Amino acid sequence: MSPRQDRTSTDASPGKARKPYTRPSTAQRTAREKLSKRLTAGDPRSDQDPQRRIPVGLSTSSVFPAGVEEGFRLAHEIGYDGMEVMVSYPKDSQDPMLLREYSERYEQPILSLHAPTLFLLQGLWGRDAWVKIERTIEIAKELEVPTIVAHPPFRWQGKYAKGFVEGVAALEEEHGIAIAVENMYPWRLGVRELLNYLPDHDPTDEDYAHVTVDLSHAATAGDDALEMIERLGDRLTHLHLADGSGNSTKDEHLAPGEGNQPCAEVLRRLANRGWEGSVLLEVTTSNKPEIRERTLRQSLAFARHHLGHLLEDRNEGDVGSATP
Repeated sequence: MSPRQDRTSTDASPGKARKPYTRPSTAQRTAREKLSKRLTAGDPRSDQDPQRRIPVGLSTSSVFPAGVEEGFRLAHEIGYDGMEVMVSYPKDSQDPMLLREYSERYEQPILSLHAPTLFLLQGLWGRDAWVKIERTIEIAKELEVPTIVAHPPFRWQGKYAKGFVEGVAALEEEHGIAIAVENMYPWRLGVRELLNYLPDHDPTDEDYAHVTVDLSHAATAGDDALEMIERLGDRLTHLHLADGSGNSTKDEHLAPGEGNQPCAEVLRRLANRGWEGSVLLEVTTSNKPEIRERTLRQSLAFARHHLGHLLEDRNEGDVGSATP
């Protein structure tokens, strides 16, 4: 059943205060304070005792403005374990036949699809936001992709926003595909933050069965990524690996190790607990092909090192696949 139908309103009760539209901006200050405390403590990292070889995939958004096929080609050449496809305006990002062809040709399984719920993709497939998720589900089912990543709704999206948590659960139950809702960040207007997402930019407090944590978004929001992954436990389904300075209003998507986020410690903790999800690199890269490829190689080496892949490879006598 479509969540657009038979959905009761979830408006606040008469006695419940409406969520404010803005709040004082504290994210940058909070991020700096947390960074200072971490550095004072020596930025400790867990010892490595990986319980599972966690796959490291590449998001097609990491090769923008190059195309989807170029993402598959680079992933194969560099040695990634799979792909996340950002469903967007290019036709091949929406075409199951072409995506299957890319996946087979470049030996890269599609680990996830990112639904076109970004602000800049509001015109794709019409204005009905549920259609964007439902059509992405159709593609995922045809390709046997287990996970869809979606952003939380904007607060101006009316009934879609008010019924989003329940609607996501209904679609997961109906189709058997995980819809991993991604953490976002407030927009800043001078000294105040615009609370532009409902129920919130941080999905970890909602009743979602599956969540994606994006480390760059956590940096921009001033959220503590380590607290987020611990709080989520097994509900954490996907990790978007990127970095951020914590001192910018922009969503930076730096390569891991280029900001101040605890990328290494996040990866180590997930590996040590035998986490069943996937890591997907989602970074901004250069328009120059040689620099882009270098960034993707270095990022994969970073991820494999802190996930403990190199420890396993040494035990097996093979370290070549993860070195840049």
